[in-house]
Amino acid sequence: MKCLYYLSPSLDSTRAISDHLHAVGVKDWYIHVISKDEAGLKKRRIHSSNYIETMDFMRAGFVGAYMGFSVGVIGALLLIVIKPFGDVSGFVYAAFVVFATLFGAWEGGLYGVATENKKLAKFDDYIEAGEYLFLIYARKDKLDIIRSMMSTKHPESEHVATDEHFVNPFSDVKRERKIAG
Repeated sequence: MKCLYYLSPSLDSTRAISDHLHAVGVKDWYIHVISKDEAGLKKRRIHSSNYIETMDFMRAGFVGAYMGFSVGVIGALLLIVIKPFGDVSGFVYAAFVVFATLFGAWEGGLYGVATENKKLAKFDDYIEAGEYLFLIYARKDKLDIIRSMMSTKHPESEHVATDEHFVNPFSDVKRERKIAG
């Protein structure tokens, strides 16, 4: 599944795009709009984005888990060499690594909740200027239908990027073309 990024200039255009996406078979679950006008989206019943999309807690959680695992392994090796508690079971060392990994994931997640999603950061200026960023999740069989509908019915909306793997927090958004502005 790919994620198509479109910028829409107005709330009316955003409503029309949402209706046309529904007409070609895209359900609300696969349409998310990011805007500073959340009240307008809610009033017009346009499906807005969720926390997983706007915050960076998934990426930061994985980075934190990796760092916690690394610290846990180093710490366990030091405990094996120094033996401050004498001879203990290997289970204790494994539990230490697991605890450090989980603690790192938790800390990374807390950091990520306070951080904007890195994939969306390049669109901040446009969202702050009042534009609406569509994230349309589409299976391969729907990609051409969506692109065709958007280009014919909504030339005011610009296809700005495609994300090959939106669920992968480490993938990068592939720009389709330079954003006008």
